[in-house]
Amino acid sequence: MTKTERTTCLVVGGGPAGMVLGLLLARAGIAVTVLEKHADFLRDFRGDTVHPTTLDLLDELGLGEEFAKLPYSKLEQAQLPTPRGMVQFGDFTQLPGKHNYIAMVPQWDLLDLLADAAKQEPGFTLRMETEAVDLVREHGRVAGVEYRTAAGETGRILADLTVAADGRRSVLRSAAGMKVRDYPTPLDVWWFRLPRHDDDPRGGVGVMSRQRAVVMLDRNDYWQTAVLIRKGTDAQERTVPVSAMVESIAAVAPWLTDRVDAVSSWDDVKLLDVRVDRLTRWYTEGLLCIGDAAHAMSPVGGVGINLAVQDAVAAATLLATPLREGTVATGDLAKVQRRRFLPTVITQGGQRFLHARVLKPALAGEIEIARATKLPLPIRMLTRFPKLRRIPAYVVGRGFRPEHAPAFARRQQ
Repeated sequence: MTKTERTTCLVVGGGPAGMVLGLLLARAGIAVTVLEKHADFLRDFRGDTVHPTTLDLLDELGLGEEFAKLPYSKLEQAQLPTPRGMVQFGDFTQLPGKHNYIAMVPQWDLLDLLADAAKQEPGFTLRMETEAVDLVREHGRVAGVEYRTAAGETGRILADLTVAADGRRSVLRSAAGMKVRDYPTPLDVWWFRLPRHDDDPRGGVGVMSRQRAVVMLDRNDYWQTAVLIRKGTDAQERTVPVSAMVESIAAVAPWLTDRVDAVSSWDDVKLLDVRVDRLTRWYTEGLLCIGDAAHAMSPVGGVGINLAVQDAVAAATLLATPLREGTVATGDLAKVQRRRFLPTVITQGGQRFLHARVLKPALAGEIEIARATKLPLPIRMLTRFPKLRRIPAYVVGRGFRPEHAPAFARRQQ
């Protein structure tokens, strides 16, 4: 006989969106269960950017002091690979408020912080090593999920509301047959680590050569290194020794010369299949998608985590009362999409502009030809007038329609 459990809200996916939503709803006194298919949060090359709006949120939740104890570095300037080299396009130090930087912190530390806070709430349950494999439907609506644990146990969890926060390859949105609109992207990204020395540059570093466009993120004892490659060229690029790829970076960043052998195998280089998409409708009866499950973002600007967290805050704010009263309806889910749809569209529009007008030429086969192409006017203005860099810094750091913690979730530090 299939084991059946019940909760008020079931959140699938223990990433930033899922954990923030679980914490907020639990603080509203709602029974909420979060499912995470892995045994822990320790996975390399997840997005590790924590934007000013998320830092503000942590303060509002009473978690700012605990976050400050985590090992993080500050990213104060943002650079963009262009056909003419790296261009500084955002200056976060010009932002108003306490948090005028992006914090670079291992995502597993942030998730552990959120999980520890949520576990203090009596209605919160976190189920690790538990994977949602399909939806449960009753009377034409989504009523929960079927799950499988790492030990092979199966069962189902029924809920008044199921929230898909399970990423860009969401099992739940596929099972629901939700319509996805895809947008073409010109790039994929390789992620790998390079050792970092004390006398290296600090913060975010951009490297541009004839062959490579590279962004290096300071992670204290190592560089989290992102190499931009043309879409679909991964297999072809891997036919050369991996050391040759690192040497092509060191050729224009000589301080890396002593580390060309630090990447021992192509197995150490992970591919991010860059996608930009969004659901035309983020919900169906009994099911809501948020974060990457609703809208996959490009890594440009590192805004994906920020958008996902903002979705979670909006969802908690709008749905806490109907969930508590047992009246949550499809119209309530529609309110979440209406609130977060415009920020998503605007942000993706900006990413698509940069893809087409800046990154695609920068990744062209003949960089000299690409350099002959005049940079878009907004980029030229940013290079000429540094004070204008506060505008993209605000767009990246705070975004459109930033969300704040609802009153029921706030705590004093």
